[in-house]
Amino acid sequence: MGQLLELLGKNAQPTDRVGPGDIAAVAKLKETHVGDVLTARSEPVTIAMPPLPRPVMAFAVEPHSRADEDKVTGALARLCEEDPTLDVHRDEQTGELIVAGLTPMHVEVLVGRLKERFGVEVDLKPPRVPYRETITRSARAHARHKKQTGGRGQFADCHIVIEPLGADGGFEFVDEIRGGVIPSQFIPAVEKGVREAMRAGVVAGYPVQGVRVRVVDGKHHPVDSSEIAFKIAGSMAFKQAMAEAGPVLLEPIMAVSITVPEECVGDVIGDLNARRGRPLGMEPRAGTTEIRAEVPMAEMLNYGADLRSLTGGRGDYAMDLARYEQVPAQIARRITEAQETQAVPAHAR
Repeated sequence: MGQLLELLGKNAQPTDRVGPGDIAAVAKLKETHVGDVLTARSEPVTIAMPPLPRPVMAFAVEPHSRADEDKVTGALARLCEEDPTLDVHRDEQTGELIVAGLTPMHVEVLVGRLKERFGVEVDLKPPRVPYRETITRSARAHARHKKQTGGRGQFADCHIVIEPLGADGGFEFVDEIRGGVIPSQFIPAVEKGVREAMRAGVVAGYPVQGVRVRVVDGKHHPVDSSEIAFKIAGSMAFKQAMAEAGPVLLEPIMAVSITVPEECVGDVIGDLNARRGRPLGMEPRAGTTEIRAEVPMAEMLNYGADLRSLTGGRGDYAMDLARYEQVPAQIARRITEAQETQAVPAHAR
């Protein structure tokens, strides 16, 4: 172990020993991390890591340049090792790099350290809500892809039926072809085309879930049929079928636990109602009250700051994904219009 230093305000002075309650520093501990316990080999001591508050203020991180993008992940990992109340992860649904801290100031300090220590500059923005799309009824579609440009052409013909599996359902693909009207080697290509079409639904371009697809009929050409032709036909058929199957927009619903002083319960409940929340119950806890509720994720993006304002900084909350639900029609229209606006090039508006 390197030199032992006793910390007294801004000053540090060498010392031979420190006692209970003292604050000290040791230089050049390359393999030591937050939460480690330094102890004599002959008298090992184990001390449990105290519970830490959960990071609740999440932001999407957007690097300024390609060079910053290459360095930001490693730099954030280093800073998280030093501060276990930070969380950094890649959102699997939106692809965004997300950093979460205890407060907005906490995350802003992190951004400052990125620039000062690693030369990395980033912007912070609210995370995107991972909306989804699904269908509400069954539909059938027929698609034919045929192309002749001289020489070998392209031909594929397929009939599919799509059926709803529920908002939280996954994806099922069923081969019901009989008599070889679509050769078995082309069935995976149909499925691949369907899966590609499901990446962007017909409502607002969000991924599709909760769908069963049955391939029930089709045709092929002994020369012109190919995997690429059946993939295109499968994609075309799915888009047609989904448009006829009562497509709707889904939003993530969060299970939220909020702990606040007793005198703040009324204000917090009222605020949850204004956020389209559904309070599920309350439980007293030694001068505080735990409120359980379900709230759409879209209404919780800036909740940490608002909760502090409602409770004078004495409120705390945590949330996890509960399920997906259909977005109310009026809100769905706003989301769809926003997506359409983003899709139009600036010079065409």
